Amino acid sequence: MSDKNNNFEDLNEEDAFDQVTLTLEDGKEMTCDVIAIFPCGDRDYIALLPEDDPDGDFLLYRFIDDGNGNYDLDDIGDDDEFDAASEAFDALMDDEEFDEMFGDEEE
Repeated sequence: MSDKNNNFEDLNEEDAFDQVTLTLEDGKEMTCDVIAIFPCGDRDYIALLPEDDPDGDFLLYRFIDDGNGNYDLDDIGDDDEFDAASEAFDALMDDEEFDEMFGDEEE
C-alpha cells in the first residue's frame, strides 16, 4: 500500500477489529473506528469512520488477509469497483442484522 500504513498491533484471528490507525502520505496518523468488514464479489472490504469526525464520510478500502494473521488495507483505484463496494456497504447498513448488531443509538 503506497500511501498509508495500518496499525493492527497484536491482532489475531480471535480478536475483533475495533480501531485501526492509518498513516497518511503526509505522515499524519488518523485513528478510525472499524464499522464493518464485508465481502463484495471475490474481495473483502473494510468500512472505517474517522474517530475525530464521527459525522463525516465513511472510508472504504480493500481488506487483505494473507491467511497467516497479517492484515493490510489497499486503496480502491477503480471507480466501478468502488461503486460496487459502496453499494454492498449501503446494503449492509440497510440490513436489519446490522441494526441489531450496533443497536439504535437514538433510543
